[in-house]
Order: sequence, then structure tokens, then C-alpha cells
Amino acid sequence: MSTPPRQKRFTPADITALKGKRPIVSLTAYTTPIARLLDPHCDLLLVGDSLGMVLYGLDSTVSVTMEMMIAHGQAVLRGVSQACVIMDMPFGSYQESKEQAFRNAARIMKETGCDGIKLEGGTEMAETVAFLTERGVPVLGHVGLMPQQVNTSGGYRSKGHSEAEATKIRHDAKAIGDAGAFALVIEGTVEPLARAISGELACPTIGIGASPACDGQILVSDDMLGLFNQFKPRFVKHYAELAGTISQAAEDYAREVRERSFPGPEHTFQPRKT
Repeated sequence: MSTPPRQKRFTPADITALKGKRPIVSLTAYTTPIARLLDPHCDLLLVGDSLGMVLYGLDSTVSVTMEMMIAHGQAVLRGVSQACVIMDMPFGSYQESKEQAFRNAARIMKETGCDGIKLEGGTEMAETVAFLTERGVPVLGHVGLMPQQVNTSGGYRSKGHSEAEATKIRHDAKAIGDAGAFALVIEGTVEPLARAISGELACPTIGIGASPACDGQILVSDDMLGLFNQFKPRFVKHYAELAGTISQAAEDYAREVRERSFPGPEHTFQPRKT
């Protein structure tokens, strides 16, 4: 069934208002063509710092820069007419102080036209989230597995298995919600904990490797499309298998070039008849 067109772009306030009404549909986007394809079907598109790994082949998101994020944010905004667009703040652009966070968030919003920013962190970032929201910067929070902290958190592993870890994630979620975040991403967190947090918070939760009880879901679009076949995280579902399709298309193209069956006459320009 096709998604009915909307008359205007979703805003962060619209996303908040969806809690308790219907699930929030979110995906990542990094380029104009993909944004155009995803836009009609999504409430929220995230220009994630996951682009460092997805597009640039980096080992983690830590090396992503402001310039990289802004360039891809501008590209995505050119392809969007309906979805709310949120951009990740890269590692090192907001942790130093709330003032640094505001300067960089304001730059991102001015130079891209996005609707808000996302940052990782719990109780230690609550003051920053409040500072930003009080100054007109909508914030999407992010707790649980936080990729920017991979070097200090023991790698990419699910969170909330111990009582102490679960208690910390719960406190983190409440602190960010109370600080004014319009929504909260819960990543890589044991299902019962993510379910409980979703029921406790006034703002909507968006899960990735969390719980079907979250108020919405998000996946990296390249994972969802099956563009990576080397490793499939437990929480990913492939809705297509494009890696094989692209590889086969390249193989067919290479064969036709080598046997000189492409380009054919229909692909070339002939002299005009006079």
C-alpha cells in the first residue's frame, strides 16, 4: 500500500506528537538520490555519522568530521520534501562544553537546513541537551550502545545485561528526556529494558536493536537494503538483497564491454541525415 503524500515536512514537534498514536518510521540517508527514494515513506531521516563506516570504509564513527556531516546533510536536504531531517553531531563537536555544542549545532542547522541534531550520551549530557533546546535547537538523544564511545565501552556489544548497566541506561534515558529531547534513540539494549524505558518516558523512543515496543524504529538504510553481505547484525532485517544485484550488474556490464556487445548502435550518436 502506498504512503499518502503529506503537505509539509514533519517537524521535531510532529515526531514527539506521534507517541501513543502510531509507530515512527526512520532510516538513515547520506545522499540526494537515496533521500528522494526514502522520503515519501519515512517520518524521520537521520544523516548519521554511520556514514563514516558505510560510505568511507572507516573502522568506527570517531573519525567523522563536521565537514563530512555538513556536506552529506546538504545533499540529503536537496532530496527531501516530507520527512523530518536530523543530523548527527560528530565525535568531539559537542562533548567539550555546552557552548561548543551550541556553536556547532547552530552551524550544522544553518549550513544544511536540517530540523535538529542528534547527540550521544546520558546524564553527563543532560545539561547540554537542556542548553540547546532552550536556545532553539531540537535534540534527538541517544543512549544504550553509543558508537562514539566504542573505544571506552568495550566494543560493539549489547547493553543492559547487568543490573548496574541497566540502571545506568534507565537513568541516562530519563535525564535526556527530562532535559527536553524531542525523542530518544535506544540502541543495542536488551529488550525488556528498552520496553520499560519506552513506557516510562514522555518523549518517544526510536529503537535499533532494542524493542518492538519502542515508539519507532530506525535502521541504517544500506543494511536494510542488503548492500552489505559480509556481516549482518542480529537486529538487521534485509528488505532487499542489493549487494548481489549490483555485483551481477557489474559482471554483466564487464562481460558486454569485453565482448564489444556494449555499447550497441542504440547507445551511440549517429550523424544527422541531411
